[in-house]
Amino acid sequence: MKKIELLSPAGDLERLKVTLLYGADAVYIGGEKYGLRANATNFTIEQIREGCLFAHKLGKKVYLTLNIVFHNEDMNGVDDYISSVVDCGIDAFIVSDPFIISYIKSHFPQVEVHLSTQASTTNYKSVEYFMNQGVERVVLARELSLDEIADIIKKTGIDIEVFIHGAMCTCYSGRCALSNYVTNRDANRGGCAQVCRFAFSLDGKKDFTFATKDNNLAKYIGNLIDIGVRSLKVEGRMRSLYYLATVIGTYREIIDRYYNHTLTEDVLEVLEERLARVANRAVSTHYLLKEADWEDQYYTGRNEASNQDYLGQVISYDKKKKLIKFFERNYFEVGDLLEVFTPKGERVSFVVRKLYDEDGNLLDVARHPDNIYYLYLDTSIDIVEYSMIRLFHHKKEEE
Repeated sequence: MKKIELLSPAGDLERLKVTLLYGADAVYIGGEKYGLRANATNFTIEQIREGCLFAHKLGKKVYLTLNIVFHNEDMNGVDDYISSVVDCGIDAFIVSDPFIISYIKSHFPQVEVHLSTQASTTNYKSVEYFMNQGVERVVLARELSLDEIADIIKKTGIDIEVFIHGAMCTCYSGRCALSNYVTNRDANRGGCAQVCRFAFSLDGKKDFTFATKDNNLAKYIGNLIDIGVRSLKVEGRMRSLYYLATVIGTYREIIDRYYNHTLTEDVLEVLEERLARVANRAVSTHYLLKEADWEDQYYTGRNEASNQDYLGQVISYDKKKKLIKFFERNYFEVGDLLEVFTPKGERVSFVVRKLYDEDGNLLDVARHPDNIYYLYLDTSIDIVEYSMIRLFHHKKEEE
């Protein structure tokens, strides 16, 4: 049986590298044109080429979003852009516009086309239609139940991709005009201002919001594997390196443990806690088990406090001197209990005994984010670049 794909977002070249190193099988990215995250850093043509080379050396894939709602003026130069991206070695386009689908299939049949969730595909007849247009994979609308997904797979046999983690849209799979009306930014052409998360005054008494809670299907990864889903997709091209490393690394472990029969309830509880600590919103399974309702949304009293667990990003480790060189991200002190985790999933906890600045001076605290510091740590694990340092939480993890 072919193992399910873990698909990660990547808002820039560094995020692409980190998510692939932390266990993603493929990444989806946006170019400087035609994607739905215009406010992300996004990729130049040369960065797309570099990203494809990096991924392919690891035996992994890169997909490019080309999924805006195209207006007449958006068609200017799209053919040249597609040709340039194909020359970079892209593995697939994520598309919603019928013309773009037919153009890619007729001119570049060697490149896969994946139907974007923006097409709001919710039934097997629609899937069959797009299969006949040459689409190799369908990213289903996020408003489907587990049974509906299973039925579509059974009746069509096409590769199906499902969102498993991250932000949800208040409207139907992203088809929203609120941003246009309130901020004059077109959500369906990459300009979403997330108006659904604004706090509106209600009778001058309470703030009101109609934002959805985040999606989290960690408990049901096994169910999605069992019904034949081909790809598990994480949302978040604008998320931080630490968030992506934690979320992708955690889902990598969930998937691998499911296949090797070590995903016990106790282990899953620990992994879910890890996901919860890196997020700043409440989560829900939304439509997977039932029709989404008021319990899957925020109304008032919403709290999105920033998490302070993330303390540093490793630059290098000197095994002889037993010193970690790192960028500091949050305040911590000598005596604190920390944990380092690596792209290979290795973890080591330790108490901070010695902390140095760049000049070798001993310090009691690290208090200046983005400064470079050194930590003493005697360990045999391979602490490589892009390993992360975080606060350690006293939850027993099953080996």
